[in-house]
Amino acid sequence: MRHPHGGRHELGQNFLHHRPTVDAVVALVGATDGPVLEIGAGDGALTRPLAALGRDVLAVEVDPRRADRLRARAPGATVLCADALRVPLDRPVVVGNIPFHLTTPLLRRLLHDGRWRHAVLLTQWEVARKRAGVGGRTLLTAQTDPWFEVALHGRVPAAAFRPRPSVDGGLLTVARRERPLVDPAERAGYQRFVGAVFTGAGRGLDQVLARAAGVPARTARRALADAGVPARALPRDLRPGQWAALWRTVHPATARTVRPRPRRSGA
Repeated sequence: MRHPHGGRHELGQNFLHHRPTVDAVVALVGATDGPVLEIGAGDGALTRPLAALGRDVLAVEVDPRRADRLRARAPGATVLCADALRVPLDRPVVVGNIPFHLTTPLLRRLLHDGRWRHAVLLTQWEVARKRAGVGGRTLLTAQTDPWFEVALHGRVPAAAFRPRPSVDGGLLTVARRERPLVDPAERAGYQRFVGAVFTGAGRGLDQVLARAAGVPARTARRALADAGVPARALPRDLRPGQWAALWRTVHPATARTVRPRPRRSGA
């Protein structure tokens, strides 16, 4: 059977069997409240201890045979046979050992959809590092930082999964900010602005910012100084609060100069 998103072996899943990691995930979920949505439930390594928390747990598993077995193994949870890319993200807590080949689409969906408040996720190690901003922020991280706080809770050895993947995993938490750094109504414009800065040309960040925002160079330099951004900084070096401060300074001009890219017909 070929999974619609690619891969034959176990539908692209690597099943967790490492008790310390299971305990760490359950402890992080236990620090939250409300009903839980588990994606990629597999054989139930997380489902059963999550149900033991006494919470309402909806476990999603794409493989019908595994879903049937999980209903018997985890009677304290509701098991739904469905694609995690299509189920509503309408529970306060999302948890999952994400199939590695689905990491990017699932993360993008989480960061752009749903009414969840907390997510506890196992992903590839490098993805976890990037999303947490270790070693610098990526474009996707910078574009979503005003609304989400991401923390890295450790590295999970490849041997913790069966079948063993070629890379280690990482344990992430994502929390929706109670007070966004940027008004959600400005999200589209803010993300275009960040994209323009990340991909813009110029000898220094002041030139890049001036061109991206359509402001004079002196305005860009003053905005960077007011935000506490060093002169030699790169876009990846900026912290969430600094991006938000720059946006507040330049976004009236940005709204006039940074336009959405035209959509191709049929897209």
